[in-house]
Amino acid sequence: MDEDTNVEPMFDYHGFDEGYNIDSLEDIGMIEFWNIRDEDVCHFHFSDVNIAFEFYNRYARTKSFSARKNRTRKSHAGALKLKNFVCHREGFKPQNNYGIGNLKRKHTPETRCGCSAMMEIRVDAPSGRWFISYFSDKHNHPLLDPRLTGLLPGHRFMFEADIGHMVNMKKGGISVRQIYRALANQTGGYEYLSFMQRDMYNKIAKQRRQLPGDAYEALKYLEDQATNDPSLYFNHHMDADGTLRNLFWCDGLSRANYSLFGDVLAFDATYRKNKYMCPLVVFFGVNHHNQTIISAAALICDEEKDTYRWLLQQLKVAMNGKAPVSVITDGDLSMKFTIEKEFPNAHHRLCAWHLIRNATSNIGKPLFTSMFKNCMLGDYEIDVFRQKWFEMVEGFGIENKNWVLDMHKKRHSWATAHIRGKFFAGFRTTSRCEGLNSIIAKYVNSRYNLVEFIQHFNPCVDHIRWKEVQADLASVNGRPSMQTCFQQLKRSAANVYTLSIFHMFQPILVRAASMKVINMRQTGSYVIYSVGLDRMPNEMWRVFCCDIEMEFNCLCMRMESFGIPCEHIVCVLVHEDIEELPRSLVLPRWTKTAKVGLQNAVGLHWDSLMLSQYSCLMDWFRQLANFACRDNERFIFTREMAMNLLKQFKEEDAAQKELVNDADSVRDGVQVDAFGAGLATNDLGYSMPRDPRKYRTKGGLHSLIKENIDVDSVSEGHGNDTFDNDSDDHMNIEDDSLVYDENASYNSNEVL
Repeated sequence: MDEDTNVEPMFDYHGFDEGYNIDSLEDIGMIEFWNIRDEDVCHFHFSDVNIAFEFYNRYARTKSFSARKNRTRKSHAGALKLKNFVCHREGFKPQNNYGIGNLKRKHTPETRCGCSAMMEIRVDAPSGRWFISYFSDKHNHPLLDPRLTGLLPGHRFMFEADIGHMVNMKKGGISVRQIYRALANQTGGYEYLSFMQRDMYNKIAKQRRQLPGDAYEALKYLEDQATNDPSLYFNHHMDADGTLRNLFWCDGLSRANYSLFGDVLAFDATYRKNKYMCPLVVFFGVNHHNQTIISAAALICDEEKDTYRWLLQQLKVAMNGKAPVSVITDGDLSMKFTIEKEFPNAHHRLCAWHLIRNATSNIGKPLFTSMFKNCMLGDYEIDVFRQKWFEMVEGFGIENKNWVLDMHKKRHSWATAHIRGKFFAGFRTTSRCEGLNSIIAKYVNSRYNLVEFIQHFNPCVDHIRWKEVQADLASVNGRPSMQTCFQQLKRSAANVYTLSIFHMFQPILVRAASMKVINMRQTGSYVIYSVGLDRMPNEMWRVFCCDIEMEFNCLCMRMESFGIPCEHIVCVLVHEDIEELPRSLVLPRWTKTAKVGLQNAVGLHWDSLMLSQYSCLMDWFRQLANFACRDNERFIFTREMAMNLLKQFKEEDAAQKELVNDADSVRDGVQVDAFGAGLATNDLGYSMPRDPRKYRTKGGLHSLIKENIDVDSVSEGHGNDTFDNDSDDHMNIEDDSLVYDENASYNSNEVL
């Protein structure tokens, strides 16, 4: 209990004047403080202490100072019966730390000067009303300039609308500094804001401290998201002691996209995306525009076999058991083992970029690295590849080196000669993952907890999906120019392929123009064509055609590998005067109609809609305030209209919230599969998880810290791709193009 006050009552209480009752903040808003005389202040009475303090602080704002709460008096029963409010410069600074010279923090300026301005209130026991028993407005210091008064801590506050606006913008990956500038611009200047940038940081920190548990809040957030997206799937895995280990989630649109484009899947782990240092695993593929799409995401505690196995099991459950045809990873042994167990029929390809880097680090000879790259990416026959491999390793005398022996054993996972004919949609490396990590880094950072991470990760996914919408428009809005040969065939391709895939098909048409059918013969229901270059008549490729079903197959197998006809097949089509691409040569996943029938191809976040509407209203209200404040009658009219609307909306929201609470009280909780039975459960039906531990991840993070290297300056990912903060043309950056280099080696032993 605070010390008693020695101030004697200045006013005698003789009853309440009904014209001066203050019961709410709305009543305070109706008071014209600039017209109130000091002797009239004593007539006001209040419903509670907080309303009284808000009244005095509003009065102080008008008089260019700030109020703060001071001493209290309580009855023997512990009930509050007296409270006084003082000027912010009342009293004197404690002398405890004076004379200490080794303080790390600088001394703050002395603002206390013993000011005696004060308002004291007492309670009337019968009515419970608070009346002013003492009031003094005598200051012993100069009052502030009105433009500085709003900067005092007592007058700085954030409205709920400001907090909601800040939260929504933070979800979009916007920094607090940028949000502050944007809010100042919306209100007409920094002087119109009722808070400072530090208040925004304090509010964010306070919200974090109020969370009952980060892991629980993350699951609750996903549960809330599932009410708007019934197809959203998420699951988590806990230790025996209830500590959250792994969290997996994917929304309904990701699941729908996977049903169409889940034939090729790539995934990799990236680090330093949340405060627990949990690796982030993103499952991704390519859509019909050859753009990167996210199928699912997960935060995991480690990169052990059991963790990846649980992860792939969740992926299969979420995707209704559909397994990918091909998988691309960086060669991590845990990933390799898990893929073999969970996707035994999938073709597993190792990232070419990682292999080239390993060749450099293990052998250390640039010439070897160059020859190894040619062996890996060259479109050779298996016999030719075998010959080149042994010539290379024997030439450098490294045939007994462990890394070389291991690579030869794994050749079916990286050599184009052995992979040829297996569909990978143009993937040769996980470089798309590196580009994706760069985009994600714009939305999340290592300070975010689990809830903040998910909230910021979702707008990143939305941004990627918005690029698909733009590509859809480009594909259907107009036609590409037809300036090369084979006009009819080219027009047919332009009609069925998306614009991006059509641009990849164009170089194939150009190369086909330099080829001709040298020989053909009938064998049963098949016609075998021998196709060669004009300048290289000794090298030819065989194309098999079934006349009945109009099916074409080339021994180069690039149609099977990429889903686009090779120049050899195109040459045969031209030779037979076929002006439209046969259906057998059009892979549905590359067409404009790939997503026909898929509902809700793109969803608009309600938060984004609210943000747009908020900005619109702020613009109109700012103009309204500009005109209303010029005339007192306009001001009073506008104020009353605003107060009435505010009161009406608050009552409606309160009624709606009561209905929702009643519905939630009878709603069955959603039981999510969680390991750790017997733990305390919450109102959602989950086992109450503990926050994850901070894990040590691979990638040299701790060694960088030990060596005093700035971790944030280390490049994310493995490649050298950089992205400008304002650039949106990033999702097509990929070195695994479907377009073939016309100078590449297409050797074949099928020479006729």
